[in-house]
Amino acid sequence: MKLFIPIIISLIAPLGLHAQQPQSEQSAPPLDPNNMDTSVKPGGDFFRYANGAWIKRTEIPPEYSRWGAFNELIERNNDALHAIAEKATQTQLDPKLAPETQKVGDYYVSGMDEQSIEAMRTKPLQGELDRIEAIKDQQDVLAEIAHLHSIGINAFFDFGAGQDAKDSTRDIAQAVQGGLGMPDRDYYTKQDADMKQKREKYVAHVTKMLTLVGEPAEKAADDAKKIMALETKLAEASRTRVQLRDPIKNYNKMGVRQLQDLTPDWKWSDYFNKINLLEPGDINVHQPEFFKGANNLFKSTPIDDWKAYLRWHLINATGPYLSKDFVDEEFDFNDRTLRGTQQIKPRWKRVITSEDDEIGEALGKLYVGFYFPPEAKARALELVNNLKEALADRIKTLDWMDEPTKKEALKKLAAMNVKIGYPDKWLDYSLLQIDRGPYVLNAVRAGKFEADRDLQKIGKPVDRTDWGMTPPTVNAYYNPNMNEIVFPAGILQPPFFYQNADDAVNYGAIGAVIGHEMTHGFDDQGRQFDAVGNLRDWWSKQSAAEYDKRRKAVVDQYSEYQPLPGLHVNGELTQGENIADIGGVKLAFAALQKALDKHPEERTKKIDGLTPEQRFFLSFAAIWRSKIRDEEQKLRLNTDPHSPAQFRVNGPLSNMPEFQKAFNIPDSSPMVRHADKRVKIW
Repeated sequence: MKLFIPIIISLIAPLGLHAQQPQSEQSAPPLDPNNMDTSVKPGGDFFRYANGAWIKRTEIPPEYSRWGAFNELIERNNDALHAIAEKATQTQLDPKLAPETQKVGDYYVSGMDEQSIEAMRTKPLQGELDRIEAIKDQQDVLAEIAHLHSIGINAFFDFGAGQDAKDSTRDIAQAVQGGLGMPDRDYYTKQDADMKQKREKYVAHVTKMLTLVGEPAEKAADDAKKIMALETKLAEASRTRVQLRDPIKNYNKMGVRQLQDLTPDWKWSDYFNKINLLEPGDINVHQPEFFKGANNLFKSTPIDDWKAYLRWHLINATGPYLSKDFVDEEFDFNDRTLRGTQQIKPRWKRVITSEDDEIGEALGKLYVGFYFPPEAKARALELVNNLKEALADRIKTLDWMDEPTKKEALKKLAAMNVKIGYPDKWLDYSLLQIDRGPYVLNAVRAGKFEADRDLQKIGKPVDRTDWGMTPPTVNAYYNPNMNEIVFPAGILQPPFFYQNADDAVNYGAIGAVIGHEMTHGFDDQGRQFDAVGNLRDWWSKQSAAEYDKRRKAVVDQYSEYQPLPGLHVNGELTQGENIADIGGVKLAFAALQKALDKHPEERTKKIDGLTPEQRFFLSFAAIWRSKIRDEEQKLRLNTDPHSPAQFRVNGPLSNMPEFQKAFNIPDSSPMVRHADKRVKIW
């Protein structure tokens, strides 16, 4: 249950559970030849060559919709967070002296108390349900929308704090399209058979959830249809995910009076009072046309329809914290129907995931003390600095960028901040009540705590010590407004990072990850922000035109890929991640060459019969080994800005002469793009 969070560009779409690897796994071999399929030629399909044997012998576990190196890492190591939570439940310490331990332990106990959760069902939420039932007019509707926002439940639209895109030193209010119960607007608007079927199943799901709250079956079915109609109108007023990629169109800063003119049928002053925002200041209205449509919907929707919609969004947000009938129904639609997952995860895994989502820095503070040695941070920083140097060299020698633009690009790179492992300043949870009472109330209070913290940022200087991911997260990100790259402790471990492996393996894995995030500062979105994170055009017209040519070539390349018959990758939606994938592996390879120059004896040294260059590319491919269910693939083709795994390997490498040379691949091979089609930006 989160309010609006400013965009951060992550390495992967969220996987769920975040965890760290036990130290016993640190000695696992960096490259396993048993994962390779040498019957496939490197020049035919390198993803299969590097991972084919693993793919053949691996079945996706029934509780997952996809399975790969990321999931293996998580699954091998989620016992670390589990052990921390279990230990915290048994540790008798003064909460004032060890607040994180108390909160982590009590949250876990409340989530694991299945007997109480089953007995209480929706009783802990009765006050919230009564509030909705008491709605009498439109003023009450707006008050309830504001109340749900104040406890971290997004209904009708999203509202929160974020950096002013043109003044990155300050946080301002942000109003954003939202209010949907399905993953994306396309689920409401596309007319193919698959989407029509999912809409029917969604209505059935909403109906079932409302009956579990206590509505008669006939009324629940009628309410579900009304909810679907309301959300469809919101979807029709919403921008597509491709349209949302344009930061300039998403910047529409206005005063309260101008915002009020945009939505004349509800009073923003009432909304602000309800969420306790006394001085809203300027508001960035990301999608003004959405709010115009929302205003018409607000005016025309009957009060009983609003009550049904708001009741649904309360239950939709809190369902995972309620009794088994709610949990099972939530899983059946959101995981089985939308993702193809066959089996729900054990309760303790779901509770640990929730704990990381809701009080992740409390859990993370305990976690880094056990599982993140200082040496890992030092070596990771060394790799980052080497990648920065490689990108600086690349910028200086680009033949398509003019000197004034190069100067600005180098200035931005030099200013790029790096965060590794965990925050320098931990989040203070002292005002958050966590106890061993109802699980759902712990989740609601955590949502309110985060919503309050978010709203308190509005109008204040930006806190650049904030993190957008928790320390145990197996992921990384670039934030264009901060101009920073961030690598949580969770990803600084095998198979991404080995403290004692040869450079080729580490540059191919974590080096490519670092290069990927660094390149996001110069992808189609990131390049529009300057060295201090302001949305500003620092490009000459000539260099911008040359960049656009190369960007379009990336779009064209990836739009040709078909992960499922008849279903193509959306080259426009995925272009930023594809640019980062291509640039990241190129930069990591260049950095490896610099490292080998410092140790010439390593250049000719073979390990398991493989040259450093070959190990580099195999290590890069290995981190993306994965399998995915068809339904999950369909969902991601609609919503995920990342390309499917096989194209994250084959797409970038097919553009690299260095890869072709490393494996002596003939020009006519599928893994070698024709010289006139090769993409080269960074």
